[in-house]
Amino acid sequence: MRGLAHQCGFELAGVAEVAASPDYPYYTSWIDRGFAGAMRYLTDHRAAARSDPRNLLPSARSVVCVAKLYNTPMPYSTEFTADDCAWISRYAWGDDYHDVLRRGLEQLASLLGPDHEYRVCVDTAPLLERSWARAAGLGWIGKNTCLINQQIGSWLFLGELLTSLEIEISPDAGPPPDRCGTCTRCIDACPTQALTSYEIDATRCISYFTIELRGPIPEEFHSAMGAHIFGCDICQNVCPWNRAAPVTADPAFAPRHFAPPLARMAALTEEQFREMFRDTPVTRARFAGFQRNVAIAMANRGAGSQPAAGA
Repeated sequence: MRGLAHQCGFELAGVAEVAASPDYPYYTSWIDRGFAGAMRYLTDHRAAARSDPRNLLPSARSVVCVAKLYNTPMPYSTEFTADDCAWISRYAWGDDYHDVLRRGLEQLASLLGPDHEYRVCVDTAPLLERSWARAAGLGWIGKNTCLINQQIGSWLFLGELLTSLEIEISPDAGPPPDRCGTCTRCIDACPTQALTSYEIDATRCISYFTIELRGPIPEEFHSAMGAHIFGCDICQNVCPWNRAAPVTADPAFAPRHFAPPLARMAALTEEQFREMFRDTPVTRARFAGFQRNVAIAMANRGAGSQPAAGA
């Protein structure tokens, strides 16, 4: 399976047997405590679908899990000090990863042959993908809640192929050990204190504020957001397992607009915003949300701008 997945552009691959998800009770507890915030796609009728992959594909017998590296040789946000520039999360610098992963997974499905039912899943599908990636041996779920692979770190996009094929699993396969140990660098570095060990409160997370939240961002978090206008990488930047993370050679993830000037972002019209970030994840914030984020970043950098309406 690893060889086939590599042909399709994935650095990591593994297989897990389909079963009810053992992490589902924890997921429902996380929701019940309000940590999903306003992300209704995590809490509505799709929440129950995450209990078992067979809710998505009744004939599923195997979960093929893959991971694709998206790290680039550009500096981490914690190493970047230009006061007049904005920060966009590393994963959103290039092409929309949903499209890239789906193409690779469709290719993988075809390589497995014509005689099987399958369903391609990226992160929009109601599947506890980190749990299945861990079960397939791709890594452990770290204290920053990211999947971490001992060899290549956590700059990874995850995808899954549910298939009716019963794919043989090596006897020595399975979840790797948790190697976070006593380290708490991600927790200590989070500027909004969104992290506790192995858990994130999305309602305190910069990525949630700048990408998912519609409407005002609570003022108490404005200063902690710094120059982040889309997402936040801090908990991955400080992770020791990313200290020597390899970089991708895939041109799809090459930065289109690395650390763009804040003044330029503030001056964009809606049409210019759509054109500049076409086919990238940044458009998920929508223009109004993007304007809100830029206004807060400019105020934090002393650019004399006041938060836009709804900020």
